[in-house]
Amino acid sequence: MEHLAHAAACYYRSFAVVAAGQGLTLIQGKMLSLLGRPLPMRALAELLGCDASNVTGIVDRLEARGLVRREAAPADRRVKTVVLTPEGEEAVRRIRADIVAGLPGLEQLDDHDRRTLQDLLDRAFPHTTG
Repeated sequence: MEHLAHAAACYYRSFAVVAAGQGLTLIQGKMLSLLGRPLPMRALAELLGCDASNVTGIVDRLEARGLVRREAAPADRRVKTVVLTPEGEEAVRRIRADIVAGLPGLEQLDDHDRRTLQDLLDRAFPHTTG
């Protein structure tokens, strides 16, 4: 567990620096990175471990910058989903590239080792939201 805690701490330190380089807070960068597909605001709150009212403020700031937009969910128009804009997708791409560059240990892994690491993490920490 100590190795996992150390890895997480290194990752979040790097993530905070990279996000700041994009003019984002850590939580704003994290939210953008979670939006590989549209997600309801309540699901974002669960993934971020915060209250739904906090998500509203974060989304407001990202929306003002043109990085995300709100859309009504097709199944229930009362539910608002958050969607990356093309500018938001580009910000996520830059963040991910900068994270890998900022964590040289990851660059030392070959494709097989990266897939193995991803598989191990997926098995140890399965995605809980679908």
